[in-house]
Amino acid sequence: MDYDILILGGGVIGCAAAYELSKYNLNIALIERDYDIADDLSSVHTAIVYDGSEASNNLMSSLEYMGNELIEEIALKFDVPFKRIGSMRIAQTDKSVEKLNKIYDRAKKRGIKDIHLIEEEHAKELNGNLKVPIKKALYSQNTAIISPYDLALAYAEVAADNGVFFRLEETVLNIQKAAKGFRVTTNKNKFNCRVVINTIPSEQYDLNYNTNAEEKRKDKKLYYLLLDHDFKDTVNSLVINELETNGFIFQTPTFSSGTLIAVKSDVTLSLDEIIKTSNTILPNLSKKDVNHMFSDEFNVDSMLIDESEISKGYISVTGNHYGEVTIAPALSQMLCETIVNNLKCSLKKNFVDKRRDYYRFKDLSNKERNEIIKLEPRYGKIICLCNMISEGEIVDSIRRPLGARTVEGVKRRTGATFGNCHGSYCIDKVIDILSKELNKKSTDIVKDSKGSRVLAARIKEFDGV
Repeated sequence: MDYDILILGGGVIGCAAAYELSKYNLNIALIERDYDIADDLSSVHTAIVYDGSEASNNLMSSLEYMGNELIEEIALKFDVPFKRIGSMRIAQTDKSVEKLNKIYDRAKKRGIKDIHLIEEEHAKELNGNLKVPIKKALYSQNTAIISPYDLALAYAEVAADNGVFFRLEETVLNIQKAAKGFRVTTNKNKFNCRVVINTIPSEQYDLNYNTNAEEKRKDKKLYYLLLDHDFKDTVNSLVINELETNGFIFQTPTFSSGTLIAVKSDVTLSLDEIIKTSNTILPNLSKKDVNHMFSDEFNVDSMLIDESEISKGYISVTGNHYGEVTIAPALSQMLCETIVNNLKCSLKKNFVDKRRDYYRFKDLSNKERNEIIKLEPRYGKIICLCNMISEGEIVDSIRRPLGARTVEGVKRRTGATFGNCHGSYCIDKVIDILSKELNKKSTDIVKDSKGSRVLAARIKEFDGV
């Protein structure tokens, strides 16, 4: 038997499951088809931690509420950026007020605490820069923001340090029932295992365990605007405006000191249309305030946890959900408990529940910076001027467990190339560091995936300088 457990998919749920299971005496591997783990997560450095009040599905609400309680402890333990900011859903029409009342009544029935209906005066006391007229607001003290990729990476790094093997750039082709478990075939290998956990949203396996690619549902899109740091109408908490068109706009602070705007729409929007819609909560917003613009799918499906084949050793988690980051801690613990009870395995005595230390140079005091530079001079060389990212941080992001191997991998781990210059100053330096650390030619360094080379060729070769 090659492995006790094979986890299919290296998203945040797969990484969280790997971490929870790594606490036990099990031989575990995670298979991910991309160059990096959690490649499906948005590149936005800030994700919302929901409290379950907004979810229409009771199971998703319960998982969100449980995840909301668990995630702060996990973030603190693994030094993942996390902050409770609260959220405020505002209503500007009678129809929207009616919707808020329904959400509030449903939240109370579900036992969700610290959620209140408030009037305009109280809402503007909580958010001084809220300048639009409102009829009522629903305020939750539970809502938080977290760095989603840091969370997934923390789970994966600790799991890797505790023996989980991460098989990147492998695609699952087929699963067959074997005498004692399963045979999993990838584009590179064949493995035997006792248990399979399928966390790949778009891949399902029938009772004969042949691959059936289910058509991926395309939901509404979220259009994001990341505003300049000097934008004045910042907010203290997440502000959501419920639109009568069944969409919404939200504004939230981020970990990079900027402000993030998102507009949900089922039609394609131009920048002018996004700004016009955003003016319903930010009347002073204009094009000159926008630093970045990008979009992502807004998945409203429920996650389906299928344990019907657990007696045969197969569990699947299918579907997409906007609160995936929030529910990951609760869902991974549920999966772990089910498998541990089924396999009757024991806890590891040498489990290390700690992430390797790392440094965010821009967040340190001058004294701390000088101490680190004495130990490693590369922390004194700033590569990304916009976000104050040092060479030492980039090198560390490559050398860590599951280290960066692409430009996007460095960007997600450190924030380099994600500043006002959009990488025009530092991307060549990042490529140079990657090529040296990975012992590759600079023309072989890719942006994110196979074939996405950043440099097509050198202009001229020199034998010497």
